[in-house]
Amino acid sequence: MKILCIGRNYIDHAKELNNPVPEAPVFFAKAENAILRNGATFFYPDFSKDIHYETEIVIKINRIGKNIEPQFAHRYYNEIGIGIDFTARDLQNEAKKKGLPWEIAKAFDYSAPIGDFFPKNKFPDIKNIHFSLDINGKNVQKGNTGDMIFDIDYLISYLSKFYTLKIGDLIFTGTPAGVGPIAIGDGLLAKIEGMECLKIDIK
Repeated sequence: MKILCIGRNYIDHAKELNNPVPEAPVFFAKAENAILRNGATFFYPDFSKDIHYETEIVIKINRIGKNIEPQFAHRYYNEIGIGIDFTARDLQNEAKKKGLPWEIAKAFDYSAPIGDFFPKNKFPDIKNIHFSLDINGKNVQKGNTGDMIFDIDYLISYLSKFYTLKIGDLIFTGTPAGVGPIAIGDGLLAKIEGMECLKIDIK
């Protein structure tokens, strides 16, 4: 199982980090070691002093596919969930300055909490799904899949050019604006259409 993550897929998020708006999807990968299940505790690592949350809609691949045409991409997933891409922003910024890869900042242990998944037919319009993140009871991030630069079907098609997609693979589809730091003692609660889907405590 692999985790493929899309970067800069919301214009406002690209702007808040002073990144150019991409002309094609920007992506990176995390390994299975990054998974943190719903309700678990995230222990703040000692290698970073600036871990940020990035809340994202996640889709789960349900069949094997390669070089998938966009018009057929909807056949390759039937579940939608939510996840958080924890990012060691200090390490990422240092890597960017040196022109180095981001894995050190993105793919560390437990950097990909995932919540409950729901059948996609639960959502009337895949391009109009609201999601959010609260920290300690305060809303800090809101997004809507309609604001994606590259929609879910396009992402599946694009990624399948480079990877054979397999059953159980996860695609993190990008985060909207509003990312920020977490701190020890925080309680994170992610929601889809108001449904509580992911709870993580920071220690």
